[in-house]
Amino acid sequence: MQKTEREKMLANEPYIATDRELVEMQITAQHLLYTFNLSLPNEVEKRCEMIQALLGAVGQNPIIQPPFRCDYGCHIYAGDNLYINYDCIILDCNKVYIGNNVLIAPKVQLYTAYHPLDPEIRKSGLEMAAPIMIGDQVWLGGGAIVCPGVTIGENTTIGAGSVVTKDMPANVVAAGNPCRVIRDL
Repeated sequence: MQKTEREKMLANEPYIATDRELVEMQITAQHLLYTFNLSLPNEVEKRCEMIQALLGAVGQNPIIQPPFRCDYGCHIYAGDNLYINYDCIILDCNKVYIGNNVLIAPKVQLYTAYHPLDPEIRKSGLEMAAPIMIGDQVWLGGGAIVCPGVTIGENTTIGAGSVVTKDMPANVVAAGNPCRVIRDL
């Protein structure tokens, strides 16, 4: 049996992002995000309900400050006490796992999606996506970018403006472009 484009996408295999199922999923997510991002400041419960409807799973006490952007939402799985500050973007073309008590500063970007390096293949419209895993008690500083396929260990702090291109161990402070371990905790 042939895989759907979504199944290929979640398997980190080349897929066509303009597939009808994927486009419909994005439209559904964008409608929820539109309402979420235009919600009034005092509509905290309404935003929480929308986030629970949007994400694949989310634990207790999630706070996501609008504006928030993602591709599908349903591929994002978060634990308890998630805090995402303003202007976060999560390209969840593959699964994004976020642990408990994670703090995500303004303008953080989590990218599971990437494109082929070969320009001829890239021209065909094929894309790929690799999962991102963020452990418990992680803090991602303002403007940090987490690239496809990266795992960040528990209790780790990623400095503001960092570009995380490879896995980061648990219990460290890491920063820079490319991000590297600065010290152990």
